[in-house]
Amino acid sequence: MKVLALADSDSYLKWAASLLDDLPPDCVTELAVVRTPITPSPEQIAAAVAGTRASAVPVLSARALRRTAERIRPDAILVACTGPVVDVLVAEVFDGLRPRPVFVTGLPGISVPATEKAWLFRSGCDLFVVHSGREVAEFGELAARLGGGGALGLARLPFLRDVPTVDGGDRVVFATQAKVPGRREDRELILRSLAALAAARPDLDVVVKLRALEDERQTHNERYHYQRLWRELGLEGAVRFAAGPMHEHLAQAAGFVTVSSTAALEAIAQEVPLLVLSDFGVSAEMINLVFEGSGVLGTLDEVAGGAFRSPSPEWCAENYFHPAGRSDWVALLTALVIGPRMPARSLLDGPEHVAARRRARLRVEVPPQVLRAGYRAKRRVRRYIRSFT
Repeated sequence: MKVLALADSDSYLKWAASLLDDLPPDCVTELAVVRTPITPSPEQIAAAVAGTRASAVPVLSARALRRTAERIRPDAILVACTGPVVDVLVAEVFDGLRPRPVFVTGLPGISVPATEKAWLFRSGCDLFVVHSGREVAEFGELAARLGGGGALGLARLPFLRDVPTVDGGDRVVFATQAKVPGRREDRELILRSLAALAAARPDLDVVVKLRALEDERQTHNERYHYQRLWRELGLEGAVRFAAGPMHEHLAQAAGFVTVSSTAALEAIAQEVPLLVLSDFGVSAEMINLVFEGSGVLGTLDEVAGGAFRSPSPEWCAENYFHPAGRSDWVALLTALVIGPRMPARSLLDGPEHVAARRRARLRVEVPPQVLRAGYRAKRRVRRYIRSFT
């Protein structure tokens, strides 16, 4: 089986590279990054594929991706991208490939609650990969109500596989999240609580684990970067900022804190006590609704006091820590490749979605520097688009 995988951001690239490692060793795989405004830096690319079978990962334009697909004639294409990019690649860039490959997609982290938008953008794919029994149930309900799409496959989140437990250390890790909390004041409160913990417990190494450095792109824009806020607040204390693989930080951790991050699941896997902050609400908007009933929701006051917790075993079994034998995405993919199938029907096909797809197509066909140039570059954008017709 030949599988072409492509990603458009650091988090999707990490997910794609690890997911490919699930495939049998005799599979032929190729991994690339599609050039968009959120293309990861070379350093991010290297970090994302570290420890996987992926080696060189080229950054390609949409045209080059099409040529690559025509050259290798893959049995399946794993489209590990943000929603609008998934839709435009499957519906337009790869349209007309013969033989038609199986299109696989999914979401790289916590996907509770299941959203209509996530399903709609990916409804043209034949296999949608999720990572817990709860997610299978929620997306299954959406699929039954909305139609479109294909099969739902279950996988263990890549970074939760074969994770060694740790005996504990002297580090408290705060994992940032680009989208939440969105308010500057809330982020300042978090930094002040971490500073208070560092002052009260000089024996602890308090680390703010960044998803990306200030000058690097990530899946979602981060308006108030924590490192910049720390400087602007003029805070003092032994709090330091670091990037790098999360598992290396957790290997030395005595405690873990986040507002909402899949890194909380990594902490659980490595048996690191943790707190998921509830000060700013527990809701779909805060991307922490999934942790209701887990036993790890807590407050900034508890962070300052170093009061970390362990999750409920019942919650773990239903949320991301299912037995390996329940994962079926590879079996479903194989059956789709070798057996007869009806191609998935995208719910976004139709004249009412043409304009939205055209805007999304800009993200994968216009060089990022042209898009970033903004209003003054409209003529350049139009000229560039005309070159594709």
